[in-house]
Amino acid sequence: MISKRLPSILPPLNLHESLETTKIHSVAGKLSREGSLITQRPFRSPHHTISNVAMVGGGAFPQPGEISLAHNGVLFLDELPEFNRSVLEVMRQPLEDRKIVISRIKYTIDYPASFMLVASMNPCPCGYYNHPDRDCVCAPGAVQRYLNRISGPLLDRIDIQIEIIPVPFEKISERRPSESSQRIRERVIHARAIQEKRFESEKGIYCNAQMGTKLLHKYSCPDQQGLDLLKNAMNRLNLSARAYDRILKVSRTIADLEASDAVKSQHIAEAIGYRNLDREAWGNN
Repeated sequence: MISKRLPSILPPLNLHESLETTKIHSVAGKLSREGSLITQRPFRSPHHTISNVAMVGGGAFPQPGEISLAHNGVLFLDELPEFNRSVLEVMRQPLEDRKIVISRIKYTIDYPASFMLVASMNPCPCGYYNHPDRDCVCAPGAVQRYLNRISGPLLDRIDIQIEIIPVPFEKISERRPSESSQRIRERVIHARAIQEKRFESEKGIYCNAQMGTKLLHKYSCPDQQGLDLLKNAMNRLNLSARAYDRILKVSRTIADLEASDAVKSQHIAEAIGYRNLDREAWGNN
């Protein structure tokens, strides 16, 4: 439910993004005859039985895959551990480079693949690991084996990893009005405008996710308290250099949502808290 609502809070497509997205869907034959310019961000949700070629593209007659059809939008993978391991591993390079290169004997084709990867999974095979009211009935080591279906390098590339606990009936049945997607989108658009202004002198960069190491040191340098927090997290959770960069990117975005010029210690702490699967205790049943 959360994932399917993401396109409604993302900034609208600008003209360049709209043209680029329309071209990809046109090449893939996904536009109707009456189809015009795509104005809504794509939301792709392939089944876990998808093949490598269907995911990344290619074939005898080259076609864009799901990661390119999700360009400028969201790629949602439900029940992540059920996907073939090789299908998940081929996404590692596109997640870093924001493009996929299809190389064959007769041709080499570049497809754009700048997408937001969103995935969901059960905490364990039985579904009750860490449940507040029910006991997990999985055999010893089963939770870790289940989690091991997803490689460490792929998990490293997922910026935010959150455990969702069951919602009590009292909360589900509440009739209190919640914040609308439109209001959330306004905050997101404002934060994106801050980023576009920040990177206006950087060619090809318009949001925090695209920052390299040099730009991270320039725009996401935390205060001393934040550095101490990050150092402790790196040592305690045994985080990689990639995780370090991604924590800084997330903290920079949190600061932008608060319209803060500086990355403060509370922003670093919140970003670290979003990496649940880096916890050593997770899965050690």
